[in-house]
Amino acid sequence: QVQLVESGGGLVQAGGSLRLSCTASGRTGFVMGWFRQAPGKEREFVVGINRSGGTYYANSVKGRFTISRDSSKNTIYLQMNNLKPEDTAVYYCASGDRLSPWERAYDYWGQGTQVTVSS
Repeated sequence: QVQLVESGGGLVQAGGSLRLSCTASGRTGFVMGWFRQAPGKEREFVVGINRSGGTYYANSVKGRFTISRDSSKNTIYLQMNNLKPEDTAVYYCASGDRLSPWERAYDYWGQGTQVTVSS
């Protein structure tokens, strides 16, 4: 069984930065990634990374967010810069076997961490 634990969320002003972490216990899939869900909206894909370092970003975060992976620590990071109020959401870590923006490609999910960006 894989467990994913996120950390690093918080409150930040627009234009600020945050770094999220997700540490996995157990054997994760080939891909780890981040999704987010804003109040009243469906969960959406943010970014994914595979074990080879290949990445796939949602257009809304390209140039502002950067994902990285430390395989020795079974941890991924999401560096979020130039944050906007519309980035406010609960951010979920996920693990799966295909680098895909679709939720069904991911088998394991964390509990989420809240990111709030004030204007």
